[in-house]
Amino acid sequence: MRYIIIGAGAVGGTVGGRLAQAGHEVVLVARGRHLMELDAHGLRLRVPERELTYRLPAVDGPGPLGELRADDVLVLAVKTQDTVSALDAWAGTPVAGGGTAAERLPLVCLQNGVESGRLALRRFRHVYGVCVWLPSTFVEPGVVSAPGTPLTGILHLGRLPYGTDDTARRIAADLADARFEAPVVPDVARWQHAKLLANLSNAIEALTGSRETEAAQALFARVRAEGEAVLDAAGIAYTSDAEQRAARGDKVTLVPLDGTPRGGGSSWQSLVRGTGTIEADYLNGEIALLGRLHGVPAPLNELLQHLANRFARERRAAGSMPVAELVRRADAAEQP
Repeated sequence: MRYIIIGAGAVGGTVGGRLAQAGHEVVLVARGRHLMELDAHGLRLRVPERELTYRLPAVDGPGPLGELRADDVLVLAVKTQDTVSALDAWAGTPVAGGGTAAERLPLVCLQNGVESGRLALRRFRHVYGVCVWLPSTFVEPGVVSAPGTPLTGILHLGRLPYGTDDTARRIAADLADARFEAPVVPDVARWQHAKLLANLSNAIEALTGSRETEAAQALFARVRAEGEAVLDAAGIAYTSDAEQRAARGDKVTLVPLDGTPRGGGSSWQSLVRGTGTIEADYLNGEIALLGRLHGVPAPLNELLQHLANRFARERRAAGSMPVAELVRRADAAEQP
């Protein structure tokens, strides 16, 4: 199989680089300076063993590839807010032997949240979800880092909306060759919703610069409790913390990488890079949406969604809001 990584940033670049290291065919899809660096100098992947460089085909969309191959796997690794434009770009691409990508090829959603899978199922017949546990950072154009060892990450994989098949097992086997653990599960959405609860802290980190302080952790406990109440009211299952800890164990240990300070999570990285957008609508905003649909108030998640979007839109510096100020606003938001 040939893997086309649509969005070769921190997560996509790491998965693409590790697959290439394992001898699999990989095409990277990127844009702007990142694409220029990939084309000129290759993908530089900083991992615990050393910095690895891969000279892989790099394109800005399906056009340069022409007709896609029947054994292609599309790996969607853009942020959720960029999903629709990516799906529109690739869905109608012709595949050798007839038909289009949307009709024939597997699409793997390697993304946070749960919305991308729903968006993909509107357009693609064969959609696979992944619960992404892969610490990685976009360092600079052409360079990504992943400090996990002995495994680079753990990627629970399954069909959407549910089920497994031979394609999922073949993809999982390739990922296992590439220093990932990739359990194939029939209920991948259950794992994704558990990860969604964890990702509700992304906005706290992006706004205040940390989710590790006592005040930030106390606030996150309130935000997560609100999220759990919403998912419970909606009848949506999610894996327990104990089940997740048992699955992860000590398989991914983070080590310092020379010349590569460990960055924050995906939302923090969006603010640092000044992209102008952030994924809060599909993390805290998912809880806000479900809360409205099922009559459960979610003021804390609504607040974080609003503030994160405002910081991104106004290109404010990551971590520039004191955590005490965020807690004050959260207290006010919960008042009737």
